[in-house]
Amino acid sequence: MSSLKVALVTGAGTGIGRAVSLHLAKAGYDVCLAGRRIEMLNETQALGGDLAQHLHPMPTDVADEGSVNATFEQIKQKFGRLDVLFNNAGRGGPPVPIEDLPTDVWRDIVNINLTGMFLCAQGAIRMMKAQTPQGGRIINNGSISAHAPRPFSIGYTSTKHAVTGLTKSISLDTRQYNIACGQIDIGNAETPMTERMTKGVLQPDGSTRAEPRMDVNHVAESIVQMVGFPLDTNVQFMTIMARTMPFIGRG
Repeated sequence: MSSLKVALVTGAGTGIGRAVSLHLAKAGYDVCLAGRRIEMLNETQALGGDLAQHLHPMPTDVADEGSVNATFEQIKQKFGRLDVLFNNAGRGGPPVPIEDLPTDVWRDIVNINLTGMFLCAQGAIRMMKAQTPQGGRIINNGSISAHAPRPFSIGYTSTKHAVTGLTKSISLDTRQYNIACGQIDIGNAETPMTERMTKGVLQPDGSTRAEPRMDVNHVAESIVQMVGFPLDTNVQFMTIMARTMPFIGRG
């Protein structure tokens, strides 16, 4: 059994999940790397350098209950406990009018962004309730789309609004078990997912404009700050964003 604290990061193979995983390892965590592509998880591990031994690739499809359950069983067998879940895995959708969004794409967005977070939260809560000492911390990646939509983003926006309800319900229903649940809402971090922002994206007024981005490591530093508090303190909601991006007022 590891004497270090244990974290699980979903979507750990790229972008925000990768940056958070590396920063948590630097902060003294053994980090379980969950994602669908083992080659990307291995790349994240390799980027850990001297800390690679504290980064543990665990291929996982968060939308598949059996896959999620197998990952939590692996964590239980390897470490015996879980201190932090960063519920990060997610996907967007094609920027098309509502009536043109294929139903199978809608379902896939919901399965990954919402059902996947629910399944991982279930697994984490079961472990955190049963372990000694009891408790832990869950942080859900909400996105600023949990507050305001972009044009033609109904799948992503709907699920991210739902994540806020998930966060609040987990906070309420698990407080007696020493589990803290919060949400981080991120705007335009520099990742492959936001590369298109630099080339211009559709704005609510119909124009197309490039948008500023921020260093993804600032997001990771914020997560480290959130998990650094004792469990009697919770950052319920945090918003971190590129200062001049069009969000407040959406323009």
